[in-house]
This record gives sequence, C-alpha cells and structure tokens, in this order.
Amino acid sequence: MTATAAPGIHTDRPSRWDRPSPIGQYKVRPLEALRAFRRIVANKEDTAQVFELIRALTGRSIPDGYQRLMQNPEGGRQAYLREELADKFCDKEWLAQFPEGTVGAAYRHFIGLRDLSAYGLAEESRKLGEDIDAAHPIAWYARRLRDIHDVWHVLTGYNTDTLGEACVVAFTHAQTRNQALGFLAAGAAYELEKAYDGPPYARAIWEGWRNGHKVEWLPAQDYERLFAEPLEAARARLKIPRPTIYDSVPVEARNAYKFDRMMAH
Repeated sequence: MTATAAPGIHTDRPSRWDRPSPIGQYKVRPLEALRAFRRIVANKEDTAQVFELIRALTGRSIPDGYQRLMQNPEGGRQAYLREELADKFCDKEWLAQFPEGTVGAAYRHFIGLRDLSAYGLAEESRKLGEDIDAAHPIAWYARRLRDIHDVWHVLTGYNTDTLGEACVVAFTHAQTRNQALGFLAAGAAYELEKAYDGPPYARAIWEGWRNGHKVEWLPAQDYERLFAEPLEAARARLKIPRPTIYDSVPVEARNAYKFDRMMAH
C-alpha cells in the first residue's frame, strides 16, 4: 500500500539538511580562531589565516548589522538604493570632482599615495568565500562594510601602518560588534606590548575602540554626500575625535610589528 500525504501537506518541502546556510552567518569556533591567530603570529604573511580567524568568530554580526541598518532612516534608504561602493570608489572621474579639503579629495589622496583600490579589497575578501558576491541584501551589506574601510582610515586619522590598522580594527569592532575584529585588535595590542617597550600601543588601540563607540553609526551614512563635505566638518558632524594617543607614537615606532592590513576584513 502506498502512503499518501495528508491534504495541505507538501512533501516536496526541503528538509533542514537541504536548506542553504544563512548568508553572512558563521558558526563561532573559538579554538580554530586561536589556532589561526598563532599561525598569523608565526607567519605574518599568511593572510589565509586572517580570513580563517574572521570566519571563525564573525558569528551573526553581519546579519545583525543589516537589521540595524534597516532600522535607521538613512540606512534603510541606502539599502533601498543598494549602491555598490567599490564601483563608485574606483571611478577616477567621479573621484576627481571633489575639491581639495573634502572627504572625497582626502580619500583620493589616501589611496593614490598608497596605490590602494577598493577592487583590491574586494579581491582579498573573496578568500572568505563566495557569499560576499551573492545577489542578496546581507551580502550587499557585507560588501559595504568592506568597501568603506579606507574611508574610515581617512575619517579617523589612522594611517595604514601596523598600529593604525590595529586602531581601525578596534574602531570597526565597536561599530560592527564583529568579535573577530575585537580578537584581532586585542591580539595586536598584546603582541606589540610584548615585543616593544615604551610606546603606548595598547592605549592607542583602546582609544580607537572607545572612539568607535562615541561617533555616529558610520555604516548608515550616505557616502556620496559625505565625500562632498569638508573633511573637518564631516568629522565634527559625525563626532569623530582626533586619535591623540596614536598621534603621540613616533611614526617610526608604528610599524614595530607587521600585521597584514587585511586583518580589518
């Protein structure tokens, strides 16, 4: 006798084993994160371990951040527009329109001096997996966080040296609640303090984290409008203070321990 399904019950519904895993959400694996960090310390050029650590600790921070974006009036508008910022930031004609003194001009100078590119960040981010390129709103939000990293360098005043990257990572942790970034910032502070006496490395990184909590929530900003603002006016509007402890560290001491800049992603 062949069993038949009860009325109203669809037998072709996928089981929980067939359902795709949630976009941007990862299982937290602290031991794997610790092992990856030890490999980073042993071989600072092993960027694969940076991404392994990020995947191990990111958890739900990306979908949670997207939900926060949707609850913010300007953030909701940005989600509706769904602009791909990497395309905008790599458009040389678009960047050229911003006069000196604006955020856009400061960003243009920042990436030009260092030969950086939003597309370069995009390529590196794919080491986390193909989810980042998905046609999905949460993947779009993850790309947005990735693409504004160097803008945050410009706004906060942190450079791309080791200490500056660690400070931006701490700042970003405060803004996004991504535990992977908190782990990396704390690890950088520990390694810097352990290896070199004198400069206030840990206090500078702690200052970056505190500043990240003080300022407006940056993922929701209209970056096209922001680029047209005078830099100092934008910092004042967003309540971004100067990184005084970081500024007090001599330039030659800021690269005391080399972490790859991609630890921010």
